[in-house]
Amino acid sequence: MNLYAICRAVSPDIADCELSFIGREPINVALAHLQHREYVECLGKLGATVIELPAEPALPDSVFVEDTVLLFDELAVMTRPGALSRRGEVASIEAAFRQYRDVIAHVTEPGTLDGGDVLRIGKRVFVGLSQRSNPAAIEQLRDILTPYGYSVTAVAIQDCLHLKSGVTALSDDTVLVNPLWIDAGCFSDYRQIEIDAEEEHAANVLRVHDDILMPAGFPKTQAIIQAAGFRVHTVDLSEIQKAEGAITCCSVLFTG
Repeated sequence: MNLYAICRAVSPDIADCELSFIGREPINVALAHLQHREYVECLGKLGATVIELPAEPALPDSVFVEDTVLLFDELAVMTRPGALSRRGEVASIEAAFRQYRDVIAHVTEPGTLDGGDVLRIGKRVFVGLSQRSNPAAIEQLRDILTPYGYSVTAVAIQDCLHLKSGVTALSDDTVLVNPLWIDAGCFSDYRQIEIDAEEEHAANVLRVHDDILMPAGFPKTQAIIQAAGFRVHTVDLSEIQKAEGAITCCSVLFTG
């Protein structure tokens, strides 16, 4: 099976992005483009075939493709983003995925769901209860996925935008966590590696095959991950982080 990654170029209006838990800072759009290009190139070097979609100038947050779709082996689930300004991002992502998945389901009103709140580890799906994702969407997702053998677990989070702000998978049996932001008890079946307490945004990393891709700027947590036996690569996403985005947000990885 080949590994694919769908990415979308940075919107020229990214400075008008939605923000919830960080303050607004000026974004150097040209530098954001360069950093995103390095991110895409890194995915390719790690073995992913990257499918690049053009920028959506009228949609400031549209580089964060993860929030619009959930990919499973059997189907795609189109989300209904919690921020009204982001709902226009879904249609073009759905069009892109129609050639990769025969079954496409949808989260519908009153449900709201951001892909950044969904962490899949094997047949287990964890969903953050956040400002962007609500219980109605979790129930819909459970109804959609149960026939395919997936379990869906709601996870309480606090002080962060998405579940994956506070926990991501390093492997099928190991998670990287910020225990101050998420209910780590929901992951008691997994080996838990805690980020360095001084690097609160360091829990969002991207697993690509057996490699871990993480943002530059978290050297202590990087050292912790490496000491646990994982091979780590870093990429500078400092401008994109000003839009409250993280390393998983900028791609959707899937096999096919």
